[in-house]
Amino acid sequence: MDWDKLKIFHTVAEASSFTKASTILNLSQSAISRQIQGLENDLKVQLFERHARGLVLTENGEYLFKSAHEVISKLNDVESNLSGVKDKLDGKLTVTTVVSFGTTWLTPRIKEFMNLNPDIEIELIFDDKELDLSTRQADVGIWMRRPKQLNYIQKKFVDFNYHIYGSNQYLEKNGYPKTVKDLNNHKFITYGRGAPSPVYNPDWVLKLGIKDGKKRKSIMKVNSVYGLLLAVQSGVGLAALPDYIAYNVPNLTKVLPNETGKPTETHFVYPASLKENARLTAFRNFIFSKVNEWKF
Repeated sequence: MDWDKLKIFHTVAEASSFTKASTILNLSQSAISRQIQGLENDLKVQLFERHARGLVLTENGEYLFKSAHEVISKLNDVESNLSGVKDKLDGKLTVTTVVSFGTTWLTPRIKEFMNLNPDIEIELIFDDKELDLSTRQADVGIWMRRPKQLNYIQKKFVDFNYHIYGSNQYLEKNGYPKTVKDLNNHKFITYGRGAPSPVYNPDWVLKLGIKDGKKRKSIMKVNSVYGLLLAVQSGVGLAALPDYIAYNVPNLTKVLPNETGKPTETHFVYPASLKENARLTAFRNFIFSKVNEWKF
């Protein structure tokens, strides 16, 4: 069996799409399609069924994916253990987290870590979909939930609080709410389809202070936290935002500061095989020192 074809198959199966796999592998869709077709010809079985919503594994495909996943995971562990990871503060470290936290909080702090550890190469992957750490799509994740995988080590990172925010421009024009009841006279922006549900309950601000299961209507929906922030900044309306993204943003005001949504519990997560990894340990110690000195 061709190893390159197997790795491509594994990536396509995880992505459920030639388009997404093309981005991950940096290969054209036609090249990936040829490799998959070649693997199916070699094995004399169909691995995928093509549907309008994407690629779906056949029964044979499911079996091959499970086997390939186990092999790739073990090989990645071996590679990590053989690459001098225990003592050396050099080499590559790949970190993944959600787009909003990565772009607004994590990235501005990475330069300091790189200055302290000039031989460590950092790769940041921001995606609201969690990557598979066991196959080393990333080495470490800052996740917006407690991991369920038993082979991952996790440490509580921080609780992210949510408050209602509005731009100064919007509030000067429409008034500053003084009570929860005043919110009924305001426009709201909320999450739309595709929102990462583990982050928090996106409708809490619409239901705040309203009984009988009713809720306020939103005038605009955005399926990203950062997009929500930009909409608030532009004066479209009020929105519930995590404090890490709204803190210290010019011309933005916290409305009814005593009202808050359910906090999001975040975790620092990595595979057990990287427990003694010097690069990861250095990054973990650094990032926890930064979050401990920052008030959310």
